Amino acid sequence: MNLRPDLAKIAANVPEGARVLDIGCGDGALMAELRDGKGVDARGIEIDPLAVEQAVARGLSVVQGDANRDLADYPDKAFDVAILSQTLQTAERPDWLLDQLLRVGRTAFVSFPNFAYWRMRLALLRTGRMPVVRHLPESWYATKNIHHLTVEDFRDLLAERGVAVDSAWFFARGREIGGTNANWRAEHAVFRLSR
Repeated sequence: MNLRPDLAKIAANVPEGARVLDIGCGDGALMAELRDGKGVDARGIEIDPLAVEQAVARGLSVVQGDANRDLADYPDKAFDVAILSQTLQTAERPDWLLDQLLRVGRTAFVSFPNFAYWRMRLALLRTGRMPVVRHLPESWYATKNIHHLTVEDFRDLLAERGVAVDSAWFFARGREIGGTNANWRAEHAVFRLSR
């Protein structure tokens, strides 16, 4: 299966046979890859009913729900791995969601678009308007993103919440790049976290 680079990195680092909760799982592409390639017991929660339907059609265990509220109903450490991919910036309270993620999972993967990416900065500087770029193709009023964060913002949140960074990967233009100056060089970031 052809996964987005952030999802492929997550898939490569989830242990075989793990119990996984994918929060904001979309159509279940990552879950299917983990199930088929690593024998993972994958569960998902997704707010979009059409995406839930697509995931269930793949034979996946996905429920429709809103992570902003429903994640609180999951028991502590019920999963080996909790995944939040390209969803943190859409959360009502990213700090609360991060705490819940690390409560229900022993480890967690979080990926997000980096709003400090140099092309975003340049587009804003040149036009004076919120950028519409390849990795964020919607206008400011149509996007689901309500909390625009940067790599450094996320690192600050982790430090504030006492969260350990086990690994971090950064991507630009579909390829993995090194972590040097990631705050302005990376379009997307992936962090593996624990407490």
